[in-house]
Amino acid sequence: MSQALSPSLARCYGLARVARAWKISRASVYRSLKETPPNASACRPGPLGACSDAELADHIRQQIAAYGEGYRKLWARLRFAGVRTSPRRVRRVMRENGLLAPHRVGRTEAKPHDGTITHRQGQ
Repeated sequence: MSQALSPSLARCYGLARVARAWKISRASVYRSLKETPPNASACRPGPLGACSDAELADHIRQQIAAYGEGYRKLWARLRFAGVRTSPRRVRRVMRENGLLAPHRVGRTEAKPHDGTITHRQGQ
């Protein structure tokens, strides 16, 4: 619409004027123009690395079966085994496949002590 020519002056309306008429921000217009088409696959940006996530998950499962350590030690053992990747990727793949160690649960709201102090007489 901003590229359309006005009938009286034969000039473009411009994005600012169109956005004001439609009562939307110009940032919303630019964001809608930048959105990816629906047929594009959602993948992480950057290089793929030495192996796919599925292969890395298999390597991690093998290391867990042999040693059963946390993601940092697994990352070091993978490097020693020749699988070069980042520790963030190892942790992400472990999280996506449910391979991370269980975390400690938080404290409960119910306290076993009510806060009163009882003092024995005669001691």
